[in-house]
Amino acid sequence: MVQIHIFFSMKSIFITLFISIYSFAVIGQLKELTLEDAVLGYYKGLYPESLRNLQWVKNTSNYAYVTVDGLIIKSAKNQKTIQTITLDELKVKVASLEYFPYIEYINGELLVFRTPKAIVYYDYKRKNAEEVAYHAEGENLDVDYATRNIAYTLSNNLSVVTEGKNKVVTENTNGNIVSGQAIHRFEFGISKGTFWSPMGNQLAFSQKDETNVADYPLLDINTTPGQLKSIKYPMAGQKSEHGKIGIYNTENGKVTYLKTGAPLDHFLTNTTWGPEQKYVYLAEVNRDQNHMWLNKYDVTTGEKVKTLFEEQNDKWVEPEHGLYFLPNNPKEFLWLSERDGFMNIYHYSTEGELLGQITRVKWVIDEILGFDNKGEHVLFEGTGEDPRELHAFKVNLKTKAIDQLTKEPGVHHVQYNAKFDLMIDSYSSLSTPKKINVIPVNKGKELALLTADNPLKDYKYGTTELVTLTSKSGEDLYGRLIKPHDFDASKKYPVLVYVYGGPHAQLVTNDWLGGASMWMYWMAEQGYVVFTVDGRGSKHRGFQFESGIHRQLGTLEIEDQLTGVEYLKSLSYIDSKRMAVHGWSFGGFMTTSLMLRTPGTFTTGVAGGPVIDWKWYEIMYGERYMDQPQQNKEGYEKASLLNYVKNLDGDLLMIHGTVDDVVVMQHNLAFVQQCVKEGVQIDFFPYPMHPHNVRGKDRVHLMTKVLNYILEKNQ
Repeated sequence: MVQIHIFFSMKSIFITLFISIYSFAVIGQLKELTLEDAVLGYYKGLYPESLRNLQWVKNTSNYAYVTVDGLIIKSAKNQKTIQTITLDELKVKVASLEYFPYIEYINGELLVFRTPKAIVYYDYKRKNAEEVAYHAEGENLDVDYATRNIAYTLSNNLSVVTEGKNKVVTENTNGNIVSGQAIHRFEFGISKGTFWSPMGNQLAFSQKDETNVADYPLLDINTTPGQLKSIKYPMAGQKSEHGKIGIYNTENGKVTYLKTGAPLDHFLTNTTWGPEQKYVYLAEVNRDQNHMWLNKYDVTTGEKVKTLFEEQNDKWVEPEHGLYFLPNNPKEFLWLSERDGFMNIYHYSTEGELLGQITRVKWVIDEILGFDNKGEHVLFEGTGEDPRELHAFKVNLKTKAIDQLTKEPGVHHVQYNAKFDLMIDSYSSLSTPKKINVIPVNKGKELALLTADNPLKDYKYGTTELVTLTSKSGEDLYGRLIKPHDFDASKKYPVLVYVYGGPHAQLVTNDWLGGASMWMYWMAEQGYVVFTVDGRGSKHRGFQFESGIHRQLGTLEIEDQLTGVEYLKSLSYIDSKRMAVHGWSFGGFMTTSLMLRTPGTFTTGVAGGPVIDWKWYEIMYGERYMDQPQQNKEGYEKASLLNYVKNLDGDLLMIHGTVDDVVVMQHNLAFVQQCVKEGVQIDFFPYPMHPHNVRGKDRVHLMTKVLNYILEKNQ
């Protein structure tokens, strides 16, 4: 027995030694992350596993998601599979399907998806399907699942399908009149142009008259000869579109337009139906964007009933959310406003009486998601105390007590079931690739649906550190530092600063990879430190932090980026003589600003789709932050990068999509022209037939161009 014991001990030692050697070999053989892997990482499985098309089955406590086997329906109580619906099963009724479709809606009997020609209602209990056809070229589809009505656009007009029949709502032969599409260039939280009523028998729709808006030419090189295709582009200080809201009644075919009145170039935002369908509410904003009226309209006559309340600010007022009506009282609603400096919830009657302020937090509420079953609590998402995170909360309407429902640090996105007593919580953090749980809103045990592995565990990729800096005026600035996986503090590393710097954006978050794109980790493996800081003007920090940039875009943002530079210079392992900067859109504006207005700070810059002069940018965004050029001549002059061309001290590559309809190419071409006039050498690369961003497989070419330029020039 002694000999046997010794034999197994030696065997154990051998096995342990073998495992140790094998583990060392595996670690030593970590894969190289290619730039193509990094750019196309989502398609290559390098982002954390998730549950595709995950959603609640309406009016149940079941949830559904799509796998390679089909749609799986499970119980949130015990995670038992209730039903599986396969692609082969669907193809029996819809033969044209080539892959499992995206499920737009599902209840206890029915699931809804679309094909290129129809909305399909599949009864998975009875194995029956109904296809509601729409025009094959229809766009901007908006479906009311209860009535099976469909709204869609053809060119500049609006049609609906009701009772299975196509009906034309507008027949404008003048192409300048556009119905059923988003207006005001998707600003003010506007994402679409059609709004079904609660009963689904009436449709509110947006209409814009662009007659006075200047045409902007885009060149299509894919024809012989090339052709100019014009878009409507309202530049700051010039004439704007005129908005309308129409009401279409599916029962009598009548259209009534709300009498929103003069001036015609004000903004009609946050269209909301009242629960009883008698009224539609609009948040109307003047062109100066410093005054908002919440107005109530009669849908039958189009007459304005009354103004419920007004909001004013000497900088800007920007309503981005409609009204949230109380489920047990159609005469009361909640309103989100920044009027006290942070986005908070206010309680109003439909007569405009302020019934109280529900929250008084000093952080940002993002969105109201619903109410609990008794209507006693409001459920919402917000940052909580750390602006880099996002959490779920509930607040009691009477006591105003707030409970945070998601406890783990990170960025959480939640979905509630119909009773609002359960939520699916999907979140990640710097240390958690992805977790999905079902969480009771009140009390009960959590149910784990998914805990994803680190998809990069077999790759060489760097470490991420979140840092907090202090602006010159005393505010916290949140930054992100990415180092190579084999970082050595005794070495000196060159730096790439990635920048955006403008409103409505936040780059540094406590989610997977710290909110960074994977190409930044590839760049770190080339021997770089990659750094980003969110300066004043960026979102989730409250009105004062965000609005300091008013009438002086670029000034405070540059100051805060230089605070980041000073921090980098304080680190012993940073080579401060080899610093590069890159950004796109507002980040392109910031990259060019930093290269020209702080010459010598960076050796190299790559600016993509940059704003060069704000007078060439759109009215809705540009005038909010800069006012009109004739109102703020000094501010526009100071921000115009044409005035700083001679300051260039380093290598600068400018990139632009040739059919960019957001930051039109006039910006970059004018900049190149000014460089020629002043004898300043830069590099310029166009992406033919790409809009504001270069996407798809061509993005690999873009990032290769950007990063190779930095690697070659930042010496």
